[in-house]
Amino acid sequence: MAQKTSYTVKLTPAQMDAAARILREGNYRPRRVEYALAAAEGTDCQIALYRSGKCLVQGKGAADWITFVLEPQVLGEARLGYEDVLNPEATAPHMGVDESGKGDFFGPLVVASAYVDPAIAKDLQAMNVRDSKTITSDKAAQDLAKKIRARLGDRFAVVAIGPAAYNRLYATMGSVNRILAWGHARAIENLLEKVPTCPRALSDQFGPAQQIQRALQQKGRKIKLEQRHKAESDVAVAAASVLARAGFLAALEKLGAKYGVKLPKGASDQVKAVAGELVRRHGGPALLDTAKCHFKTTDDVLGPFGKTRAGEGLPPAPQRKTFVPRRPAP
Repeated sequence: MAQKTSYTVKLTPAQMDAAARILREGNYRPRRVEYALAAAEGTDCQIALYRSGKCLVQGKGAADWITFVLEPQVLGEARLGYEDVLNPEATAPHMGVDESGKGDFFGPLVVASAYVDPAIAKDLQAMNVRDSKTITSDKAAQDLAKKIRARLGDRFAVVAIGPAAYNRLYATMGSVNRILAWGHARAIENLLEKVPTCPRALSDQFGPAQQIQRALQQKGRKIKLEQRHKAESDVAVAAASVLARAGFLAALEKLGAKYGVKLPKGASDQVKAVAGELVRRHGGPALLDTAKCHFKTTDDVLGPFGKTRAGEGLPPAPQRKTFVPRRPAP
């Protein structure tokens, strides 16, 4: 198994100062890294200390630098190689669940689940499986997803909610979080069909955990559900995030081919321009099949053509709740 070559360690302000002093005063070659308080190149590794308190160490010598410099001189404790002892749940049997496409006007919402046990978790960590949002290249995300699928075998599930289905669900549920809960529940249940003994499911915090619990069918209601902020630091959730992203990218490309246009990600001005071209060529109803129509982007696109949602057969804009301050009691 290949040795891991990338490590991220959270440091306190005092530890950041100590690490920065080591980089300044030791035998290191300074580097310029955006958003970093200090950065340098050491023996077979590169170190960057970010303002957020994150220490990123990369390269084939990364493990040695952490073991012989960071741990004894900054952390004052041994962590590397003891992850299973410090956080046994990280590699214990469980599944991670994550989604992609929630903030993209075009394309589906894709939810994926991935199962790990201690052996799988170690292999995924060695592959540097990480939150898909930190992978800037679409090709890199798709390549990593291929490796993850090969390692997991059939111990993952992907649920893709295409735009047409997404718009129907939104019309019924009226909430992105409720759709997310429904998608997470389906991904959990589909994976439980393959790994029925999985005891726990972990996902990022996006709403009350009871939403997922209510969306689960009978076979999924016994699994322990856990939500937490920044759950992508868990290797199972990270794997699910990469699988979901790869599924989203593949579906977006296929959808664009259907309409003879490259559909961009996000909700930028470029997205509006492409959406406008779709409306010009195919009419407003094309958005039902390609986009998440509850986005305000829909109105921004239709407006210049003098079109309305009702006139094009699109669902009405979601009602925005207005805050009305309560009057103090007399």
